Amino acid sequence: MKTIVLALAALAIAAPAEAASKKKTKRAYAPQQQIACTEVGCLPVPRGCYPTGGKTWDGLPSGFDVMVCPGGTMYGRR
Repeated sequence: MKTIVLALAALAIAAPAEAASKKKTKRAYAPQQQIACTEVGCLPVPRGCYPTGGKTWDGLPSGFDVMVCPGGTMYGRR
């Protein structure tokens, strides 16, 4: 009977000590940067811009992305 009580007491003491030693760390992940695959290659999209589908001169889809920025488009025709 004494051994059972001692074993339970040892478990009761060890459990809180073990739980207190575990420390959770929060990790801050950087947001993924967008990639636009343009006619000149795949490039990161600058801040404030967004990629959209490009078109050829006759209006058909070109299959490449165009970066649209506040100052105009880059690397293709929109």
